[in-house]
Amino acid sequence: MWEKHKTFWSQKLFAYNALIGIVFLAVALIANHYANSYATAQASNNVTDIFLNNLPVVDVRLIFSEGAMLFLLFLAAVLLYEPKYISFTLKSLAVFVLIRSFFLILTNLAPPADQILVSPTDFISSFSSGGDFFFSAHTGLPFLLAFIFWDKKLLRYIFFISSVVGGAIVLLGHLHYSIDVFSAFFISFAVFHVCKNLFPKDYKLTINQA
Repeated sequence: MWEKHKTFWSQKLFAYNALIGIVFLAVALIANHYANSYATAQASNNVTDIFLNNLPVVDVRLIFSEGAMLFLLFLAAVLLYEPKYISFTLKSLAVFVLIRSFFLILTNLAPPADQILVSPTDFISSFSSGGDFFFSAHTGLPFLLAFIFWDKKLLRYIFFISSVVGGAIVLLGHLHYSIDVFSAFFISFAVFHVCKNLFPKDYKLTINQA
């Protein structure tokens, strides 16, 4: 692993693109914060949902919040072990967050009436104000990562399974409307292909290097 990092970080272009990815993601997270605040402040009424109407409310707070933290730590460990993915992954995550931030300010619904309450001190509250619904990051983010790490079969399956689990969790907790979950698969797939074209050199690095 040390040799991999030494090889990649000794290349000025790699270091430059990784730095750009970090800055880009930081800007996206700032945009996400303001979009969250706006969506929560402008929330109107909750609406009916065919899935939520037929699903019991389950207390999923532990996996919803701490599970998300462990997932991000797992991703950090993967990038530490496979540094060639760093720049493309960071830039793709930034695009994902920016697109989601844009969607958040368009239509502002109130939370489902019977959703579980997530403590403002929980880890997930650092990224979510509770009024950010469209689209589900718990579903979409792992799905996007599955395509980024497509050549790594084990990781691909882990991320696909995480995406399904994430979608199930937010539905069981009534933390998202069903449209937020099912649309996330299609939007994340589109984000991946957009990023392949936006950052071709970064993407090429993930598939050409040993």
